[in-house]
Formats: sequence, C-alpha cells, structure tokens
Amino acid sequence: MNETSQLSYFRAAFYCRERRSIPVVRKFARKALVEWECEQRADDVLLCVTELATNALRHGVPPGRGFKVHIHLERVDGTIRLEVHDSGDGEVCPAEVPPGPEDEGGRGLLLVAAVADAWGVKERNPGKIVWCEFSVVRN
Repeated sequence: MNETSQLSYFRAAFYCRERRSIPVVRKFARKALVEWECEQRADDVLLCVTELATNALRHGVPPGRGFKVHIHLERVDGTIRLEVHDSGDGEVCPAEVPPGPEDEGGRGLLLVAAVADAWGVKERNPGKIVWCEFSVVRN
C-alpha cells in the first residue's frame, strides 16, 4: 500500500443562503463520491446532505450569511463524514412527536437518523455543526 492510499480525502465548499444552493450542494457531494469511488451509499449521503443543508437554510443561517459543507473520506476505516456548518443559534433535535401525514416538515432529522450510521451536533462559534457518518467498502 502506498502512502497516497493511506491518506484521507476532504472537500469543503461555502454556499449562500438561497434555495438554489441545495442542488449545487448535492452536485458537490456526488462529485466527491464519484472521485473517491464511494458510490455505494450515494443515495444515503445525498439524502442527508440535502436534509442538513435545507435545515441550515431554513433554521440555521441568518440573513446575509451562508453555510459550509464538508465531506471527508477516511480511507483507512472507510467512513464518510458529512458536516454542515452554520452560523445561527438554535438547537437541533428530531421531532419528539412524528409529523402527521399532512405536515410539510419535521422529517429531515428522522431521515438522517434512519439512513446514516451515526449523526450528531457540535458547537461552533458562532453556530453549530450538524454531522453524519456512513461506513463504506471501497473497491
């Protein structure tokens, strides 16, 4: 095994607080997964990046600011870590009561918890980082 194959891979990007950022975030994540040959969990990663970025836009990014997305592949253990950094206050927690069939929101973190292998929230000043991880087997 050469030294390059032991290194982890990392991508980061900044996005404006606007709806059209969401498809660009998905494209950013998909490109990293393709380059790293980690497409087996692409649907899960793309669902989670969409939900976390949408939550950041709706609840975590004050007007005039943006958010960052980090995606990291740890090649040694085959873990993809996705992070969404925002600069807003507020807590992140899944709905205590599942949303009703007519409710338009409230499912994002439930979906993240269901498809990611792990997820959580870290403090940052200002704001927070919402992260999730996925185990992958590389070719």
